[in-house]
Amino acid sequence: MSDFDLLVRSEQDIGIVAGKIVAIGRNLGGSAREEIDATKLAIFPGVIDAHVHFNEPGRTEWEGFATGSRAAAAGGTTTIFDMPLNAHPPTIDGPSFDAKRAAAEQNSIVDFGLWGGLVPGNLNELKTLRDRGVIGLKAFMCNSGIDDFPMVDAATLSEGMRMAADLGLLVAVHAESEQMTRDLTKTRLAAGQTTVADYLASRPLEAELEAMQSAIQLAHQSGCRLHIVHVSGGSGVQLVAEARAKGVDVTCETCPHYLMLCDIDMKDIGAAAKCAPPLRSIAAGRDLWKRLSDVTTIGSDHSPAPPEMKQSSNFFDVWGGISSCQHLLPLMINAAQDPGQEITREQIARWTSENVAQRFRISGKGGLAVGKDADLTIVDPENGDVITPDALFYRHRQSVYLGRKMRCRVERTILRGQTIFNHAKILPGPKAQLVRPDSP
Repeated sequence: MSDFDLLVRSEQDIGIVAGKIVAIGRNLGGSAREEIDATKLAIFPGVIDAHVHFNEPGRTEWEGFATGSRAAAAGGTTTIFDMPLNAHPPTIDGPSFDAKRAAAEQNSIVDFGLWGGLVPGNLNELKTLRDRGVIGLKAFMCNSGIDDFPMVDAATLSEGMRMAADLGLLVAVHAESEQMTRDLTKTRLAAGQTTVADYLASRPLEAELEAMQSAIQLAHQSGCRLHIVHVSGGSGVQLVAEARAKGVDVTCETCPHYLMLCDIDMKDIGAAAKCAPPLRSIAAGRDLWKRLSDVTTIGSDHSPAPPEMKQSSNFFDVWGGISSCQHLLPLMINAAQDPGQEITREQIARWTSENVAQRFRISGKGGLAVGKDADLTIVDPENGDVITPDALFYRHRQSVYLGRKMRCRVERTILRGQTIFNHAKILPGPKAQLVRPDSP
């Protein structure tokens, strides 16, 4: 009998049995059914992307678990958390959770967690969602853009946070002020102002900060665990850090596009770069980099749409969302190699995997440690490729990063000890499993 099912040779060898890491050390002895030489490569824990929109069931033509999970795997991601709002029906009760779980189990090639929604009228469903295993509850503090996933009013968010605290659930919010963004949008449209610049002006950083402050205050009052997604500027991260220093259980996420791109890029690239909150100024991006140590997680916020939804002379009508789950880890590794950059591979592993598992209480994943799932990403840190449409695994091969020269590339992605992506090819792996939080 072999000592290991898989042995990965590197600076620290990793021995794997039955999908778990069982040994880590220099020059591990013993035999293995399969051995991988990664001595000249970099090994990261499999990425846990806590923010994707795969839009299944109901809007599978936007992406779907089949194509979305393959793109994720090609980027080194082994677990995704799918947001509730773009499915139809949205994931706001037991039956809709069951339908999405069935779709993911059938079509995904990576493990998955499912967000539940917090919307007006579903407070009596929160316990059911908790018992089903949702990773947390997602609420919009502004118009979500999806008719059957309405924004929360203040009373629903307050009561929902109180109930979430009692249920041991984390609440995530899309934080932008509805009143401010609605009024600014109305003013621009009334004047016939519909350009990229007008859209940017309708969603200022102040709208984000105002909503963040409100959410933090409600979290403080309720004792709820709060996670603010896609924070777009350093001033927002500062708000979170200051609240955490005062004892509020709040963390935040940012995304590569807020670190790699700016408002000028939105004007240059156009519809593919539309998102909400929008891309910020160069100064805001620099401030975000300076405060990155106070960011807990980095997720892709992969939010695709059919190409026809990205085409309109009125930029307000263009679907807002960036396709990006295939390049979450490579973009961060790429950035770490920029001259003067001070982030390390260890920090990247924390932002994209270890911190995610810790914040969402997924103790079996999120790190290269004995006893954890053998989820690994093997990266060639020195030899990258130009991002081209042919290399994308998305249903719709569009990306804001087309033409970008990468210094690194994902060579192999391993899920629970089995290779699911190797040298640009998807391989059959283990059946995708639902990931649910540990009991409080």
